[in-house]
Amino acid sequence: MSGNLEPTTPAEAVEWYLKKRETDVSEKTLENHRYRLETFVAFCTEFEIDNLNDLTGRDLYRYRTWRSDEVKPVTLKGYLQTLRVFLEFCASIEAVEPGLRERVKLPEVDAADEAKEVHLETGRAEEILDNLERFQYASRDHVVIAILWHTGIRLGSIRAFDVGDFDENAQCLDLRHRPDTETPLKNQQSAERSIAIGPHYCDVIRDYIDHNRHDVADDHGRHPLITSNRGRLSSVSIRENIYKLTQPCQFGDCPHDKEPTTCDWERHGNRAGCPSSHSPHGIRRGSITEHLRNGTPEEIVSDRANVSSEVLDQHYDERTEREKMQVRRDFIEGL
Repeated sequence: MSGNLEPTTPAEAVEWYLKKRETDVSEKTLENHRYRLETFVAFCTEFEIDNLNDLTGRDLYRYRTWRSDEVKPVTLKGYLQTLRVFLEFCASIEAVEPGLRERVKLPEVDAADEAKEVHLETGRAEEILDNLERFQYASRDHVVIAILWHTGIRLGSIRAFDVGDFDENAQCLDLRHRPDTETPLKNQQSAERSIAIGPHYCDVIRDYIDHNRHDVADDHGRHPLITSNRGRLSSVSIRENIYKLTQPCQFGDCPHDKEPTTCDWERHGNRAGCPSSHSPHGIRRGSITEHLRNGTPEEIVSDRANVSSEVLDQHYDERTEREKMQVRRDFIEGL
């Protein structure tokens, strides 16, 4: 350990890092960094690393191995990229040796895997919704999954809805950019739009509001649609719930021969490691792909999901070339 370093705990350094990045990055990016670095803090706790001054290249290799057992390579790369930026910050505050970030080796990931992560398949989405309909009707989880799947919107968008944005008569949700009260939209004012909701899920949303929504306001006096008992539900909590709800063992058998009562992937913070769980973005990809498979014109999907045609084609359209051909055939034969 260099005599120029100042003793710093992992948790303390993470909080300082996140505080510094608040004005540099979007809220979504900041939450992603927090989520990823929480696992690094957990690793340090498990391996009794109380002072970052003592962190070595061997520790970093051990962390990579420790995390690679739980997540896919493309996900691991994201975790390690965030760790490298964090270590650069730590070097600037004399918590670690300069240059330590270079000892974090990133895994090689196929470009196609980076561009298109696995999406939630239609059959699995319908199974999840059927079970929620039967056992947790009009619960918060039911509403979140239903809206994400049927609209294909982003995580930050569902978090931004207020109760007043639900128009039961027009059967739609109005999405608004409100950065001054902590619910910005990724594409700002250009992302504002009204999103149609089918009659059944309008009933689900109304029943949720009437019976299961926590009747609370957020710190700005607004009345969020998706709530905890303390206010607007955070993106981190929504993401964690999605990982849990998309695990097959929640409503059936585990396909990975794990026992749910002892499985590490069942622990809070570890659910993203389950090979069969999905992120909110995986639901968005699956929703967009399903709309396209059903013959919805690309320009309609583009407007509904607020994504350009170019990005839609490169990052979201998971259809095979044969599936695209069949959609074109059905359209032409219907003329």
